[in-house]
Amino acid sequence: MKDIELLFENNKKFVEHWLNVDENYFKNLAKLQSPKFLWIGCADSRVPANEITGLNPGEVFVHRNIANVVVHTDMNCLSVIQYAVKVLKVEHILVVGHYGCGGVKAAMGSDKFGLIDNWLRHIKDVYRMHEDELDAVKDENERFKLLCELNVKEQVLNVCNTSIAQKAWTEGQKLSIHGWIFDVADGIIHDLDVSVSDASQINKIYQYK
Repeated sequence: MKDIELLFENNKKFVEHWLNVDENYFKNLAKLQSPKFLWIGCADSRVPANEITGLNPGEVFVHRNIANVVVHTDMNCLSVIQYAVKVLKVEHILVVGHYGCGGVKAAMGSDKFGLIDNWLRHIKDVYRMHEDELDAVKDENERFKLLCELNVKEQVLNVCNTSIAQKAWTEGQKLSIHGWIFDVADGIIHDLDVSVSDASQINKIYQYK
């Protein structure tokens, strides 16, 4: 129970800090949220969206799952994206992976883990699509890092291929999707240079009229 009590103590310190900054901080925070960013990241406890970007509460809308995967049948993720784009009018969707991702590592092997195997299959699909490039990398750790990066890039495309993103672009809404990767070893976020800002940048088979 001491661990749980510590969380309540930390919460009190959190409240005290922000009230010292602005006595109306929580009153203003309760009125509305208007973030410019949607963060789609890994559930890994070492990758907290607000802290590593220096953003305050209310400045980033967050969805997290194992290995930051965007699946076209995942109603949870799609609902978050739709709410962020249609209601909150976010301008940027950040798909953020990280080196050393346990989900990606597990997907590289053939061990059985149970229910999660069905989720990891989506990452195995990424490996299959880039098999020649990955297998050409002989160093196992470097291949692992490359798959972490390729997974992010494919998930960026998965966001772009949704009817949600394309409807926003058709209606002239400002929306860009970016792919980043976080290095847990040094705390640095790296831009993977896969930003997409309109439907013309994606494969035509996925484009809606």
